[in-house]
Amino acid sequence: MSRVFASVAALLLYFATPAFAGDLDSALASAMENTKTPALAALVMRDGKIAEEGVRGVRRNDQPDLARIDDVWHIGSDGKPMTATMIAKLVERGALSWDTPLATMLPDLAKTMRPEYRDVTLVQLLSHRSGLAHDTNDIDFFNTFFKDKRPLPEQRLVYIAHALTELPAVKPGTEFSYSNTGFLIAAAAAERATGKAYEELMRSEVFGPLGMTAAGFGTTHEGQPQGHIDGKPVSKPEDSNPAMFAPAGNMYMPLRDWAKFCLDQLAGAKGHGKLLSAATYSMMQTKLPGATTGLSWGVQDSIAGRKGPVLVHGGSDGNWFALVALFPETGNGLLVASNAAESLGGDKAAMALMKTELQTLAPPKPEQPAAPK
Repeated sequence: MSRVFASVAALLLYFATPAFAGDLDSALASAMENTKTPALAALVMRDGKIAEEGVRGVRRNDQPDLARIDDVWHIGSDGKPMTATMIAKLVERGALSWDTPLATMLPDLAKTMRPEYRDVTLVQLLSHRSGLAHDTNDIDFFNTFFKDKRPLPEQRLVYIAHALTELPAVKPGTEFSYSNTGFLIAAAAAERATGKAYEELMRSEVFGPLGMTAAGFGTTHEGQPQGHIDGKPVSKPEDSNPAMFAPAGNMYMPLRDWAKFCLDQLAGAKGHGKLLSAATYSMMQTKLPGATTGLSWGVQDSIAGRKGPVLVHGGSDGNWFALVALFPETGNGLLVASNAAESLGGDKAAMALMKTELQTLAPPKPEQPAAPK
């Protein structure tokens, strides 16, 4: 089965803070030590602006071409907040509603979906409280989509119809259970409401308005960094995820394009975002009742010993690894991406760089007073 996207930002909660954070290039070099990471890139935001960016390493480990600052990077599940933003725009426009039950949003599937899912809402789908499993449990079925030639919206409906017949991972609406399928369903609801494919909606509602001109879907193209696994550059589509999986995070873009989205989220926290109302930005970025997340964003009081609140997400398809941390109160943030994941230590390099650079972006978390004896 293809490697699937997973949120990894919560891992940063447990990192010890290093003693010193040097300049970004030195930090990149240090983070890559003792790993086989082909390349590592980072972008720092301060006071709502891009302050610093850097990259080290090669586009693929069997060729000498160096990675460049304007190269594109696969960001995995870090695309989920972008999907949630597109859905939120449609809700503000009245094309969708946060509380409409799933059986009403996708009436053609109402009779075949398990009854537990019929009252699931968009809010639950986008905050991982739908009860749906992480992905379909049918590996052979999932792999058929690598060769499927039908239009992507049709493929998504076929996948969703199957997934909605499977047992819930948890009781819907009761607790957090990370689900890629939930984002595919939300995208399908948007496609049905508008008559437009998810990819077209993302370009018109998010990428275009923010000037994210180099953002795209799927794997990166020739002459750009390539993902790696088991010591080699990715060579087969099956090493990643099928094209229909885009709403769960199958996107690539330069760090500057990713930063345009994140800077809009930071501006939105102060009432100055381009895409959404202040109330909707707040909904995205605040823990929802009974949840540990907003709409796709992980919302934490601290990260790696630094004071929050902080919005976090992580993504990997097994070939890439990417992390984001945003501090809405200060307008500071950090993006990190590697063209390798666990098999070459790209995850370790990205997280090491993250914990180093976070020192310069937020003050230490206040120590809690000792409990009375």
